[in-house]
Order: sequence, then C-alpha cells, then structure tokens
Amino acid sequence: MPATIALVDDDRNILASVSMALEAEGFKVRAFPGGTEALEGLARAPVDLAVLDIKMPRMDGMELLKKLREKSNVPIIFLTSKDDEIDEVVGLRMGADDYITKPFSQRLLIERIRALLRRRELAAAESTGTDIIRRGDLVLDVPRHSCTWRGQDVSLTVTEFLLLEVLARRPGHVKTRDQLIDAAYGEHIYVDDRTIDSHIKRLRRKFKELDSNFADIETLYGVGYRYRAPEANSSKP
Repeated sequence: MPATIALVDDDRNILASVSMALEAEGFKVRAFPGGTEALEGLARAPVDLAVLDIKMPRMDGMELLKKLREKSNVPIIFLTSKDDEIDEVVGLRMGADDYITKPFSQRLLIERIRALLRRRELAAAESTGTDIIRRGDLVLDVPRHSCTWRGQDVSLTVTEFLLLEVLARRPGHVKTRDQLIDAAYGEHIYVDDRTIDSHIKRLRRKFKELDSNFADIETLYGVGYRYRAPEANSSKP
C-alpha cells in the first residue's frame, strides 16, 4: 500500500506543487492549508508521515506538532524559514523527526520522506541481535517499537527510538555524532550535529519526567554519547 503523507502549509502554491510531486512518486497526499484544518483531518484519519510548515496563521506548526504528539508518534518533518535556526532546534526538541529549510528542492523532500519511512519500517520490523533489549530499568521491544523505564511507558519518536536503540545495544561504548547520524538517518543523508544533540536532550527530558535521577545517557564532550555500562547501572538503588 502506498504511504499517505499529510502536507500542511498556508502557501497554496507549495501545497499544489509538492502534492503533485509526491503523487508522481506514488504517495497518497492529504493537503491542508493550515494547522487547524490538519488537526481536525488527522484526528479522523491518521497518515504515515506529516510535513508541517512552521509559520502559519491561527495554528502554527509548533502548536500543531505539540497537539499531534499528545496522541501520536507519526513521523514529522518540519519546513523552516532560511534564517530561523531557533525554529529548527525548538522543533526537534518538541518531537519533530527532521527538518528542511526553505527554499527546498522537491527531490530533497522526497528523499527525506523516503528515508524517514524506511527508518520507521526498520524500527518496526527488524532488529540486529535480540528483539528485546534490557539494560537495568530500561526495556526496548524493538519489533514493537516500545520502550519502558521502570515499568512505565516512554513514548518515543522514530528517531528517538533508533538513537536510544543504537546506544543501548552496546552500553559503555561511545558513539560519535556521525555514527548516530548514520544509524538514525542513513549514510547518504546530511544532518547537522546539533540535530543529534537536540534529539538526545529530548530523550533525556522524557526519562527525567519519569525519574528525576535518570543519568544513563552520558555525554563525552567533543566525542559523542554512550549508554551507561551494566556495572554502572547495577550500582543504582
């Protein structure tokens, strides 16, 4: 079945041209001229991925993302303005999986969509090693794309889950930002280092909301990140 993409932008020229390009690639497209319309429409019928413009009247992309994340982990790509780097960072911290800066090529957007859908499929259907990863209080069920901490569910986006899985598979081993980018995005997708940093910060925040003492994702400044080794975890109360 072809994937269904929600496209949300108040620029009707972008809606029309990008919709045509996506449909030519075999996707189904549901186009919305604003956040309010998209929220109502997506509540009735979910999609496989959403592309959201940030700057829209009434309900902007940030507010729409927040409301969507209350009920869904659907993969989301943000369209950001050329000069608004803060939008990229805030959007990622709020739970977007990726972003593209305007003006953008339709081919780049299609490549990012395909990459993100591929990551979602891999996260749901494949795993290397065991299907269940247990690291102290952390349990990752890879085929089901589920995560728990001390028995409590942790809702993660596709990107967050893949990053955590890569770190948790080899506790104590440092993963550089480039290695994390390759694992979560693929080797042929360019992603800025700060994108990984933003995802890691959001990961930590989600765990800290459940456990204020959470410290199992460690930063090695100038090098990368690692998940605490088993002996470090075993010393926790």
